[in-house]
Amino acid sequence: MSLTPYEPFRHLDQMRREFDRFFPDFPIDISNRHLTLSPKMDVHETDHEVILECDIPGLESKEDLQIDVEPRSVRIEGRIKRSKEVHDERFYRREREIGHFRRVVPLPAEVAEDDIRATYRNGVLEVRMRKRLDDRRRTIDVEFH
Repeated sequence: MSLTPYEPFRHLDQMRREFDRFFPDFPIDISNRHLTLSPKMDVHETDHEVILECDIPGLESKEDLQIDVEPRSVRIEGRIKRSKEVHDERFYRREREIGHFRRVVPLPAEVAEDDIRATYRNGVLEVRMRKRLDDRRRTIDVEFH
């Protein structure tokens, strides 16, 4: 009988996959074994556009943010830094998040990549994307004889 070394974290990868499957919108990404922030967002649509609103407090410049849009999804990622970091041993509470964030969200409709506007105001990112106008569905007239 052979001895098998004890590996207490052997099943963590399987547990992570199961967790991601059951909770795909969990606000923290644990897939790469270090925490990545995942900002909360709302996505809704009107007749002519898809609107995404994302809470990302603490951005200091637009270089800290990257938005990539595909016809059916949006990827938002960046880094939250603190220019006034406190280095004191008497820190009583630390809840403000810093670090890298990333979120990929499916969209309810196809959007046109050429007409997208993004604004960041008071810690909220708003991305407005015009829906694709060329409807691929056609109604065919049937000739009866």
